[in-house]
Amino acid sequence: MSNPVSPIRFALVGAGHIGERHARQMARCGLLTAVADIVPEKAQRLAQQWNARAYPSLETLLAAEKPQLVAICTPNYLHAPQSIQALEGGAHVLCEKPMCLTTREATAMIAASRRTTRHLWVVKQNRFNPPVRLLHDLLKDRRLGNIHSFQVNAIWHRPPAYYQQSDWHGRREKDGGILFTQFSHFVDLLVWLLGDIADVHSFHRNYGLRGIIDQEDTGVAILRLSNGSIGTLQYTVGAWNANMEGSFLLLGEKGTVRIGGQYLNELDYFRVAGMDTPALPLARPANEYGFYQGSMSNHDKVYDQLVRALNGEPADLPSAAEAARTVAFIERILSANPSSHL
Repeated sequence: MSNPVSPIRFALVGAGHIGERHARQMARCGLLTAVADIVPEKAQRLAQQWNARAYPSLETLLAAEKPQLVAICTPNYLHAPQSIQALEGGAHVLCEKPMCLTTREATAMIAASRRTTRHLWVVKQNRFNPPVRLLHDLLKDRRLGNIHSFQVNAIWHRPPAYYQQSDWHGRREKDGGILFTQFSHFVDLLVWLLGDIADVHSFHRNYGLRGIIDQEDTGVAILRLSNGSIGTLQYTVGAWNANMEGSFLLLGEKGTVRIGGQYLNELDYFRVAGMDTPALPLARPANEYGFYQGSMSNHDKVYDQLVRALNGEPADLPSAAEAARTVAFIERILSANPSSHL
């Protein structure tokens, strides 16, 4: 009689909103054994909910525990050092987006993964949205032919209270700006679907959050990609009162497709040679964070694939190298027009 497979031992650092989302999936897929947060009450509350142990830091957690995987759910500027720390502590790592804030950090994270022979994955849950999957499959099968142009719109709302509730939101050195914090998923999809930047011009301004954040609240990038296509990325957290739109338009030689809704969750337009408009599964609701909403709730799909990967099976998870391309893409946009002012 074969021995039963031991459940995966998970730990997480960062007991905020996104940490709670990871905790639910960890408990579903294995055992959440430990939670770390610099606010002891937060760590204790989440740990008690899942019968786990609480720690005041990742360092103390790793000294006492031997988790198979650590999820990094902390502020953006901590993603690189804490991922490296967890890898060097012997754990595989699942890092929340963004992977990090610089290509130098991304290189160091990948090097640590190779050095320790531990896996490093980055959460990209919007890849599982049914309309996004449709775009991916159309491009993979070349149903649209060559892509001539594209348009990506990310038009969301973040009120002053969002930035005033923490000491890191809205600080360039800690959150990296809205392309990293709100819209890295959109940039990831640009890279995943269409490829890297060949040339870029960008403009960015702070219209509505002056004195509250030290970065832009609105930007536009005009892009020429390595595949020859040209297009734009318009992004803002300045929509009045609510998130308006997250959309992706592709114009190819054999078809035009636009996915939209607020979170890339609807098929808005479909005209493709030789194809009828497909019926897609209903998309998941957005993540609710009190007075604002975030991206789609697909963390269950991320964890389903994560379990496959940890069990040595083929899994649909982006590599750390893929995530690093998103960081480099954002860096190119932000440095393309340094004369733009806030």
